[in-house]
Amino acid sequence: MVAGSRHPWLLLAGFLLVVVGGGLAIGAFTRPDAWYAALTKPSFNPPNWVFGPVWTTLYAMIAVAGWRVWIRDRTAPWAMAWWILQLGLNFAWSPLFFGAHRIDLALVVIVLLLASIVGFIAQTWKADRLTALLFMPYAAWVSFATLLNAALWRLNPQA
Repeated sequence: MVAGSRHPWLLLAGFLLVVVGGGLAIGAFTRPDAWYAALTKPSFNPPNWVFGPVWTTLYAMIAVAGWRVWIRDRTAPWAMAWWILQLGLNFAWSPLFFGAHRIDLALVVIVLLLASIVGFIAQTWKADRLTALLFMPYAAWVSFATLLNAALWRLNPQA
């Protein structure tokens, strides 16, 4: 545990507030609109109601993983940098895709997001396997989301 960190559960609450709260706030402000409804969707596009519960669960796991890295003293020196990078890319995707209607730029961001998730997993694998495992469902979902983003870009070149 990091020296001087006497309140790890308070830190966890802070991580949950930032990650889950931030993710939900971005989702609330960048909801799918008429533009998205009009896009041609691939056959494997899930119904809209799936995204909320999936992302809420993933955000909680992302927060716990970040907290676990934060409270450990130098067990994985670059893990926090990877964690911060992935969170910034994650939070940038919805405003680009749903807000700016930039499927192409969102695709670039989600590819970088997937790479940063893999970087985080690789960085934490030996030092804290549980933390790395917390990111596995996230990596799987973002892999699927990357495929979905690419399919939407391919099916809607004019968008």
